[in-house]
Amino acid sequence: MNKLLAFLMILSLSLGTNTFAQDDDQTQQDTSVTDSVTAENAEEESPAEIIEEAASANSAVQTKKSFTEAIKDKFIEGGWEFMSLVLICLIFGLAFAIERIITLNLSSVNNDKFINDVDSALGSGGVEAAKEVCRNTKGPVASIFYQGIDRAKEGLDVVEKSVVSYGSVQMGQLEKGMVWISLFIALAPMLGFMGTVIGMIDAFDAIEAAGDIQPKLVAHGIKVALLTTLAGLIVAVILQVFYNYIVSKIDDLVNTMEDSSITLVDLLIKHNAVNK
Repeated sequence: MNKLLAFLMILSLSLGTNTFAQDDDQTQQDTSVTDSVTAENAEEESPAEIIEEAASANSAVQTKKSFTEAIKDKFIEGGWEFMSLVLICLIFGLAFAIERIITLNLSSVNNDKFINDVDSALGSGGVEAAKEVCRNTKGPVASIFYQGIDRAKEGLDVVEKSVVSYGSVQMGQLEKGMVWISLFIALAPMLGFMGTVIGMIDAFDAIEAAGDIQPKLVAHGIKVALLTTLAGLIVAVILQVFYNYIVSKIDDLVNTMEDSSITLVDLLIKHNAVNK
């Protein structure tokens, strides 16, 4: 009996060992199958990832456009007809603005030094010496001084009237060309809005021809409308900045001219160079 029990125990242990060995073999086979499947999936996904990376790289290269190329593309997309007119407004407006800025800067002098030179000339050499100082000095203030000193012998009233009259002439010369800058400031957005209207008309014509409203049909017309409006507004803003700067320079020069006119009368009276 004991021998039988011992035999059965040995048999059961041998069977269990074989079962565990089969399970381990199956587990290893499953692991190897899983690894092979994973490798196959990885191999299948590699071309897709490569294509995706290539596409992203191409898109990154395409987006890296220079500023001038982007402006050129938008200029063409907006329609060269109206975009060219807006560009002409910008060119001519800037030309007049730059000319005025250069002229006004050349007209600005050290006013205190000039008045001191005229004062010294009147004290040492009289009217002729003061006129020579005015001739050698540029700017509207020197021109007004010259006109006033040249008429000093005709009386104080004549000097004052001459200074006022010639001051108006100088103011008109300072404001020369300002009307053209104002014209281009107003004209640029008007041309942009005209392009907007034409773009919207093209969009509605496309809808009418197709008989249906589709975003693709109206996208081009709306894009043209927005681009022309944007271009006109940008030109108007740029020219408006230059215009305001020029106006401030003119106002500064006019105030200097008025103050200097009063100083001129005082100098003539101080040196007894004017007939009362």
